[in-house]
Amino acid sequence: MASSGLHGPATPAVLPSSLRAWLGPIAALAALVVVVLGVLYADDGKPGVADAWIRAAVDGVPPSWRYVALAMDFLGEPAGSATLVVVTVTGCLLLRRPRAAVFVVAGVGMTVGTTTLLKHLVGRTIHGDDLSYPSGHTAFFTALCLVVALLATGRLGLGRAAGTLLVLAAALVAGAAMGWAQVALGAHYPTDALGGWCTALAVTAATGWLVDRVADRLVDRVADADRPGRR
Repeated sequence: MASSGLHGPATPAVLPSSLRAWLGPIAALAALVVVVLGVLYADDGKPGVADAWIRAAVDGVPPSWRYVALAMDFLGEPAGSATLVVVTVTGCLLLRRPRAAVFVVAGVGMTVGTTTLLKHLVGRTIHGDDLSYPSGHTAFFTALCLVVALLATGRLGLGRAAGTLLVLAAALVAGAAMGWAQVALGAHYPTDALGGWCTALAVTAATGWLVDRVADRLVDRVADADRPGRR
C-alpha cells in the first residue's frame, strides 16, 4: 500500500530519471550565460547592439497584438502569477502528488527570488532607475511551464527523446512568449528576457534536484524508523 505525504511510491521524483543526464549540463550552461550577460551589462542603462536590433524588429506592434502582450504581462504580475501557482499546486494535490506541489512552489519561488537578487547585484536599468536584468516575468513564466513539463514527463512515463522534446518546447515557447511581451511593451531589453529565461533553466533544475534529495532522505528516515526492533 502506497504511503502518503512526501514519502513512498505515491510521490515519485519530480525530475524524471530519463532526463537527469542532460538537465545538469543545460543548467550549468544557462547559469554561465546569466553570469556573462550580467557582467556585460552591469550598471548599464542602455540597450546593447543585439537589444537595439531586436527591439527595432518588434517595435510598433498593432493594437491587437499589444492586448496579447498585456495579457501575457499580467500572468507575470503578482495577481496573475499567484493565480497560476495556486491552480497548479491544487492540480498536484488533487492528483495526490504533494512532492510535485512542493516543487511548483519551490521552483517558482527560488527562480523569482534569484532574479530579484540578480537585479540588485547587476544594477542594469531601463527607463531611468528601473532595474531590468534579468526579466522576472520571463523567469517566472518559464519556470512554471518548465516545472509542469517536467511533472508531465514523469507522470506520462515519457522516454528520453519525447520527454526532452516536451520540456525544451515548453521552456522555449514560454520564454519566447513572455520575453516578446516584455520587449514589445518596452519593459525590458531582449537580453534581459534571455537572462530571465536562462535563470529559470538553471534554478528550476537545481531546485528539482534539491526537492528530490530532501524528500528521498525523509523517505529513508521513515523507513529506518519503521524497521522492526527500532524505537
